[in-house]
Amino acid sequence: EEQLVETGGGSVQAGGSLRLACEATRFNYCLGWFRQVPGKEREGVASIYTDSGAGKGTTDYADSVKGRFTVSLDNAKNTVFLQMDSLRAEDTGLYYCATGGLRNGICSLRPVQYRVWGRGTEVTVSS
Repeated sequence: EEQLVETGGGSVQAGGSLRLACEATRFNYCLGWFRQVPGKEREGVASIYTDSGAGKGTTDYADSVKGRFTVSLDNAKNTVFLQMDSLRAEDTGLYYCATGGLRNGICSLRPVQYRVWGRGTEVTVSS
């Protein structure tokens, strides 16, 4: 079973940027980024198809982050990055990456579709 480690979290002012990284021992179909705040359900932020083939690198984003967040894959480093720009206070949360997530040929943003999870990295955005 693959192992995932998230890094890059921190505290930033609204309007600032952070770059998260998810290093994996191996990829498995899709790599998704999720976030959670206390009292709320975990929500999907972005996904990327990591396996070989025509769809490799295909991305999807939650509406709340489109145009601000960018997910990318570095195969040589076995790492997926989440570049977060124009951060808002509502982006605050514990950010996780996870593998799996392939559903009907598309990388899902639903946490229940993912099987292996990292431990998370904390992001705090102050307004």
